[in-house]
Amino acid sequence: MARCHRCRDGRLVARLAVMLTLLAVSTGHAQEASLTERVRVLESRLDGLLRPPSPASADWWRRGSLVLRLGGFVQADAVAYRQDSEDQLDGATGQPLNETRFLIRRARLRTEAESRYVGGALDFDGNTVAGTQARLLGAEVFARWPAPTGDTPYLRASVGLFKIPFGREVQKSDPDRLTLERSQVIRALFPGEYDLGIRLHGGWRFLRYSVAGMNGEPMGESQFAARDPNQSKDLVGRLGVEVAVGPRVRVCAGLSGVYGQGLSPGRQAGKDVLTWRDDNDDGQVQLSELQLIRGQAATPSQNFSRDALGLDVELTASVPRLGELQLSGELIWARNLDRGLVPADPVATGRDLRELGYYASVTQEITPYLRVGLRYDFYDPDADRQEQLGALRIPVSLAFSTLAATVAVQYPGYGRITVEYANQRNPLGRTSAGTVTTLGRDSVILRAQVVF
Repeated sequence: MARCHRCRDGRLVARLAVMLTLLAVSTGHAQEASLTERVRVLESRLDGLLRPPSPASADWWRRGSLVLRLGGFVQADAVAYRQDSEDQLDGATGQPLNETRFLIRRARLRTEAESRYVGGALDFDGNTVAGTQARLLGAEVFARWPAPTGDTPYLRASVGLFKIPFGREVQKSDPDRLTLERSQVIRALFPGEYDLGIRLHGGWRFLRYSVAGMNGEPMGESQFAARDPNQSKDLVGRLGVEVAVGPRVRVCAGLSGVYGQGLSPGRQAGKDVLTWRDDNDDGQVQLSELQLIRGQAATPSQNFSRDALGLDVELTASVPRLGELQLSGELIWARNLDRGLVPADPVATGRDLRELGYYASVTQEITPYLRVGLRYDFYDPDADRQEQLGALRIPVSLAFSTLAATVAVQYPGYGRITVEYANQRNPLGRTSAGTVTTLGRDSVILRAQVVF
């Protein structure tokens, strides 16, 4: 019996030892997990302290699924040097030819209201580019089919005033772009970037699509800005991809197209006019000094076809010890589409005008507080242009080109100070003999930008 009691006592002691051992191991694991979690939290806080702060949340007001957002930016320019600036007035418009000045290039205010399925946005712009201006820039109402994850919905339908869904640079936000202005080809074909219409866009996985029916007269158009002079609507669209190639490289590329109709204005009927020119300055009317200018019949306005095809690509890579490297470019072929620089009118010229433009740029982030960039762009508004020289007709190039070098000191998410030197070539000059020549339009501009 004594031996049995000793055996039971021994087994009891052994079980108690095993239980204590398991308890100690589990307590150690729990403490280790707790320490691991604490280390993770502390590392996250330290990373937040070391990283440049980002702006406060864009959510200005929230109630349930309804969210209101308010934001904007201001860009103030100081034009330190402009090669073609003169202390004179334009004889045709009476406006100053001096461009060495201070100005507000853009002052934008944007407000958004959205829930899970519907929403709207409103944009206002102010500037002093051609006197003080305040205008409605964007206004849209939309409905969407949201994706479970990510910011890109499966489908979003918008109606109103919004950016033209073509290419890369038109869609690029002004505060995000390093170079001060868009390339010549974009400013010529899509002046103002905004137009009225209806749009469907969205994405699935790496695919992105956008298609719109629009008036075809952008906000910056020189003749019918934000109006539609004909019943035809322009069809605009882009199909693209966004792919991550490894943890450090991302590629975005797309194919865009435009098809629509423009309007060539007609002319009013005119009567015969009799004019007198006093050739010998004697104050007397003589038959040889009289001239009859025949009247003309009214000419109705006519529609003409216009179209464009564009390719765009953007490669973003994270460079160790430096920062983000971005390579981008765009190539556009167009016909009768220039609406901003040299407006196309094939009815007046008697032939179609072929337009070609492209740009290539590289930007490098050197720490989060410094960025540098270089961009070259080229645009020819009339690839088939010829002029009469004596008995011969010779090809004449109207190509514009710009090489821009940019340096920016920035506080990420809040503001930036940028200096840009641009070597611009303008082919619209004339020599003393009247032949076409290229003029320099070099400039140095300092821009201060703040985002809120």
